[in-house]
Amino acid sequence: MKNIDLSLYLVTDNSDDVEKFLKTIEEGIKGGVTVVQIREKTAETLDFYNLALKVKKITSKYNIPLIINDRVDIALAIDADGVHVGQSDMPCDVTRQLIGDDKILGVSAATITEAKKAQQDGADYIGTGAVFPTKTKDDAPSVTKEDLKEIVESIDIPVVAIGGITLENASQLTDTGISGLSVVSAIMSSDNPKKSSEELLKIFNS
Repeated sequence: MKNIDLSLYLVTDNSDDVEKFLKTIEEGIKGGVTVVQIREKTAETLDFYNLALKVKKITSKYNIPLIINDRVDIALAIDADGVHVGQSDMPCDVTRQLIGDDKILGVSAATITEAKKAQQDGADYIGTGAVFPTKTKDDAPSVTKEDLKEIVESIDIPVVAIGGITLENASQLTDTGISGLSVVSAIMSSDNPKKSSEELLKIFNS
């Protein structure tokens, strides 16, 4: 199993203002973000590629793993550290064949069955949610705190919780056995992404 620090896992949202987008990511990293995942559901391939290169410059500078959501082609094209796939994306075992054994592979799983299958098919970690209601992903299945604990206990690879996690509710998840908090808005929409990252990490580590 790869040794990845998943404590504070930042997933990006839309990048209309690229300069602000990149600055937010960098400030988040300065505040303690340990992994960055670029999620661009609507971007054209060339735009996504160019944006990913810009983000990679930042993540490489701070030695932070860069994960590409869904797009194996983009991940390989920019030599990202890994890929994250959902249940309706490229199958986990096929993704693993395409990216090889050295890259990180994350899979979204909302049930024990999905989590076990992902582990069996070569995932390095699982993203589980939505643990709280979220506006950034309308179709995310909801996962209770009990479900989350059961998923953590059912597999041998790390689990990060995602979905509506904020400074106000993050502490509710600290006794579930998860390996990290995955957030979007709590950092990307923050007026002070560095401070928000510091506070989220403090809550997770407490």
